[in-house]
Amino acid sequence: MNTTHTALIVPPRLGEPLRVVPVAGPESLKDLLGGDFESVARGDWHLYLNAEGTSANLPVNLRADQLMHDCGLDLAGAARGPAVIVGRDAKGKDTSIPEHLLRLAAELFGTPQAAA
Repeated sequence: MNTTHTALIVPPRLGEPLRVVPVAGPESLKDLLGGDFESVARGDWHLYLNAEGTSANLPVNLRADQLMHDCGLDLAGAARGPAVIVGRDAKGKDTSIPEHLLRLAAELFGTPQAAA
């Protein structure tokens, strides 16, 4: 059974707003990222990126790079294509994105839009 939780979507194009959307498992992530994904987990969050981002020449995601840099992770331009950020519980399971990351994203880039 998949549990739905809230994710922050950081599009690579600067003209596209950040969005907060429901995510319900791996198929949801594949749809949002446009294919297979890879992830980085730190503390209370989990970052998902398209696994073929570099080889598919997806655009660099400067906002995801900046947000993760401010959270202590230097991606050095490795974030390509859309980024999906969710929360992470003590057992490593995905949860809804932590409020502190939503606040940081709002401070850096403006308030994310809620899912329509």
